[in-house]
Amino acid sequence: MSFVLGRDGDREAGPVGRLGSYRALDGSDGAPLHLDLDGPHAMLLVGKRGYGKSYTMGVIAENLARSRGVAPVLVDPMGAFDTLAESADGEAVPASVVGEPTVTAASLDPRSWCELLGLSPERGAGSLLWRAAQNESTIEDMLAHVASTDASRVAVRAATNHLRLADSWGVFDPDGLDATALGGPEISVVDISGLAAAPMNAVCRGVAEALYRARVRESIDRLPWLLLDEAHAFFDGVAEPALETILTRGRAPGVSLVAATQRPSAVPEVGISQSDILCAHRLTARDDLAALEHAQPTYVNGSLADAERLPDAPGEVLVIDDATETIHAARIRPRDTPHGGTSPTVSGSVACNENERVE
Repeated sequence: MSFVLGRDGDREAGPVGRLGSYRALDGSDGAPLHLDLDGPHAMLLVGKRGYGKSYTMGVIAENLARSRGVAPVLVDPMGAFDTLAESADGEAVPASVVGEPTVTAASLDPRSWCELLGLSPERGAGSLLWRAAQNESTIEDMLAHVASTDASRVAVRAATNHLRLADSWGVFDPDGLDATALGGPEISVVDISGLAAAPMNAVCRGVAEALYRARVRESIDRLPWLLLDEAHAFFDGVAEPALETILTRGRAPGVSLVAATQRPSAVPEVGISQSDILCAHRLTARDDLAALEHAQPTYVNGSLADAERLPDAPGEVLVIDDATETIHAARIRPRDTPHGGTSPTVSGSVACNENERVE
């Protein structure tokens, strides 16, 4: 007997992925626990560092890469998921890594351009930037638009300098990532670990917008799944509007979001309230526990923030499934590809030889 999270129906009704097993009271593994991959979902994975939220995302990514009819894309701000493209135990995991991702300038709307570069859209350089982003689709054309205006030299110089700064990040290109490139059957790992916060958010916004628009326009057949690690960094930047659109309107066109964070208190309320599957690993920070309790559905008896209820070991998880209005104590299955999210240690370093090793 097995259970499918996110599906109020039979396991054979559509594609599923093996997430793990039920965790019995004595700590042993129980019946298999699967995840519905047939329809769109909004999933939130929470937990403090080192307790398995990124590992869980890796398991979900493996399942999606092996499933039919989906287009999985993982935005990786930590460089922890390149290992999905390595050899796997058992069935292969089709994966490709985009090491230097770019997006089009038009993937950001005028307001987002102003926010990205810290300019007020109501005056001076910000007003110029707004009009340039509204009328042009490349940074080169935006620069030409600014230069052709009769605005003050100070405003023109400031807008030009800010656009050149954005251009120096190397993440904007007319041939940047689009839904055609991202809409294939294998999982695309968009590695943005070498970027600062602003360009990381720009790439995430561009990817999210491309996937959502493609499904609204029905230009891709596969249903996109956007997986996002360290999600709090993007809900607090220019990527936030695109992520909120997927959360609130993604079900109709068939776009899913899986967001992982160690700081659920930093995720806006919509990011929690719109999630139909919540996977909670160990949490101890007061604000994070309060955020979890605030989001608790009415059908859950007792408190999710109760220390005795939340798991306390890596790999263990408490799952709240809104589709079936059920709660599950589970253990995540082992990864089939190497896990890249572990932290380095002095004892494991090649610099620590036998004579230097700490006793």
